Amino acid sequence: MWGDYVDKYNGPAYNEMMKELFQAIKELGGSGTIGEINQKTIEILQLPIETVEFPHGDGGRTEVEYRLAWTRTYMKKAGILENSSRGIWSLTHKGREMQSVNSADIVQQVRRMFSSSTLDQTAINLDDEKPENDGIAFPDEIQSWRDKLKKVLLNLAPDAFERLTQRLLRESGFTQVEVTGRSGDGGIDGTGIIKLNGMISFHMLFQCKRYQGSVSSSEIRDFRGAMQGRADKGIFITTGKFSSPAIQEANRPGTTPIDLIDGDELIDKLKELGLGISPITDYLIDEEWYASI
Repeated sequence: MWGDYVDKYNGPAYNEMMKELFQAIKELGGSGTIGEINQKTIEILQLPIETVEFPHGDGGRTEVEYRLAWTRTYMKKAGILENSSRGIWSLTHKGREMQSVNSADIVQQVRRMFSSSTLDQTAINLDDEKPENDGIAFPDEIQSWRDKLKKVLLNLAPDAFERLTQRLLRESGFTQVEVTGRSGDGGIDGTGIIKLNGMISFHMLFQCKRYQGSVSSSEIRDFRGAMQGRADKGIFITTGKFSSPAIQEANRPGTTPIDLIDGDELIDKLKELGLGISPITDYLIDEEWYASI
């Protein structure tokens, strides 16, 4: 759809995905997680797998995900979307009343909001793929500490990442969590038990991979094959992402269920549990204010 895949990203710009993202949230019922919205938008755009998986830098995020973060930020500045502290994006009252969006109008509105010049802003250049030029440093949902943590996780030794996963599962309510990590065991890294309402127990096996790209459907099938007859449920944790075929395979009817936790969800969970992450209370010094006295 977007031409031949060469040695660089060849997909849509942030402003070229606004209509599809708006449609995606509408189809999701007016709200959704970042992962849900991204996946639905990509499905509507019908992007080729090479474009979907093209990496953005070395932070574990894909270029499409990075640009969709900008898409949401612009639509938020325009009053169409809002997001909660838990990462849920939803349509505002204004957004719910709208039947469609005009990307040119949205970009023009945001550029007028952040423009400090008196130049005529009616003629906008939609070919400009650098929204940073509009006076917004980062997309609302992208925080530097998240990218830094992703790099830390990617640099962990395999056994250290397994121990981190063990601690994460224990803190989340699992018991008898053991790291096995035996070679030739279909990639199974450990076992555990989760008890619901103090009565019903489920035995689970987990696999954890420090990936920068996407986990494929074949890796999910291999994991399920290794689980056969050994557990009630599987958990696959990665620092990267799961391809659309992998998500479909994990939820295939009639098979042992496998829960998927990607890099963003892993970071959210580490933050929630306070594992190696602490909030900082600080003050922003307005140097320009002091200089103006």
